[in-house]
Amino acid sequence: MSENGADREQWGSRFGFIMAAAGSAVGLGNIWRFPYITGMNGGGAFVLIYLAIVFIIGFSVMLAEMGIGRAAGLNAVGSFKKLGGGAWPLVGWMGVIAGFLILSFYGVVAGWTIAYMIKSFTGLMEAGAAGKAGDLFGAFVSSPAQVVAYQALFMFATIWIVFRGIGEGIEKYCKLMMPALFVILLVLILRAVTLDGAGKGLEFYLKPDFSKVTGGTILAALGQGFFSLSLGMGCMITYGSYLNKKEALPSAAMTVVFLDTMVAFLSGFAIFPAVFAFGMEPAAGPGLTFITLPSVFAKMPMGSVFSFLFFLLLFFAALTSSVSLLEVCVAYFKDELGWSRAKASWVLGLVIFALGVPSALSLGGHFPKIAGKDFLDAVDFLSSNVLLPLGGIFISLFAGWVWLDGARKEVTNQGSHPFPVETAWIWVCRVVAPLAIAWIFVKGLKW
Repeated sequence: MSENGADREQWGSRFGFIMAAAGSAVGLGNIWRFPYITGMNGGGAFVLIYLAIVFIIGFSVMLAEMGIGRAAGLNAVGSFKKLGGGAWPLVGWMGVIAGFLILSFYGVVAGWTIAYMIKSFTGLMEAGAAGKAGDLFGAFVSSPAQVVAYQALFMFATIWIVFRGIGEGIEKYCKLMMPALFVILLVLILRAVTLDGAGKGLEFYLKPDFSKVTGGTILAALGQGFFSLSLGMGCMITYGSYLNKKEALPSAAMTVVFLDTMVAFLSGFAIFPAVFAFGMEPAAGPGLTFITLPSVFAKMPMGSVFSFLFFLLLFFAALTSSVSLLEVCVAYFKDELGWSRAKASWVLGLVIFALGVPSALSLGGHFPKIAGKDFLDAVDFLSSNVLLPLGGIFISLFAGWVWLDGARKEVTNQGSHPFPVETAWIWVCRVVAPLAIAWIFVKGLKW
C-alpha cells in the first residue's frame, strides 16, 4: 500500500485541480436536467432555492470530501481506513462500487453524444426538419451494434486519459476541455438568445413563480444539487488526495461549486430560448436532448454546426466526469492492491465496459427487465438512489463527529488559513446535510 508521501502523484497547479474537480462535477445532468427541472418548478423561484442548497449543503459535503482525501493522501477506502478505522472503510467501498456502476451506464449515454456529433452532419437535421428525430433516436438505441460501438469509443477515451496519469492525463485534458466547454456554451447562448421569440423562453426560465414552490420543489433542488456535484461517491476524496498541503481547501471547494452551478445555470440560456423560439415543448430527460433539440437545430441557419457544437459540449461534460469515476476505482486498486496505473486503468475500464453492455442493449429491448425496470434504469436506481445518498450521509457524519479535530485542522491548513464559517460548516456536516440527504434517500427509495 502506498502511503501519503513524495511518491504520490500530484496536481501540477491549482488551475489544473480546479478544472479537473469542476469537470468531475459538471456532467450530463447539468446540461439537460437542470434547465428542465428549473422550468417545471417555478423558474427563478427554483433557482434561488437551488443556489441556497448548493452553497450550504453541497459546499459543505464537498469540503468534507476534499479534506478527507488530502489528509489521508489515499483512495476513498484507504482514506477512511487511515482516518477512521473500524467499519468506516465501508463508506469508501460504497463509493468505489458506485463509481463502477455509474460509469457502466454513463458510458452508454455518453456514447450517444459521439454518435450525435456525427449524425449532425449525416441525416439528423433532415430527420429533425421532417419531425422524425424521435424515430431516428428510437432506431439508434434499438441497434445493438451502434450503441455498443459508441459506448466502446467513449470508454476508450476515458481509459486513455486515466491511464496517462494525473498530470499528463486527467489534469492536461481537463485544462483543455473545461475552458472549451465554456466557450461552446457561450456560442450556443449567443445564438439562442438572438432568435426571434427567444424572450418567451427566457421568461419561462427566469421569472419566479412562487405558486409552484412546494415540498417537492425543495426536494428536487436538493436532489439536483447533491447529484450534480459528484458527491457521495469518493470522486472528491480521490481528487483531494492528489492536492498539495498549501492549497486553501474552502476556496477550492467554493470555486468548484460555483463553476458547476454556472454551467447548469448557463445551459438554460442555451436551451430554453431556442426551444420556445420554434414553439417546441420543453420535454424531460433524454427526450429534450436527443429529440427536441435536434428538431430545433434543424430550423436554424447552420443548424448542423450548432447541433455538432451542442453534442461536443455534452461529450466534454461527460468525459471530464467519467475520468473521475474511473479514477476512484483505479486509485483503490493502485493504493490497496499495488496494481500499476496502466494495469488498473485498462483492466477496470474493460470490466466496466462489459458491465455496461446490458445497459446499452436494454433500451432497445434486447435485455431482460429487472423488476419492471430496464437494466440501465435498475443500475441507475441502485447507484443514484441508494449508494450515493448513503455515501453523502456518512461522509458528513464522519467529518462532523468522528474526525472533527482532523477536519478542523485540514480545512484551516493546521490553523494557518482562517475559515470564518468553520462552526457553521461543522453543524451543517453534523446535522443539516445528513438530514437533508436522508430525505432524498427516503423519497428516492420508491422502486
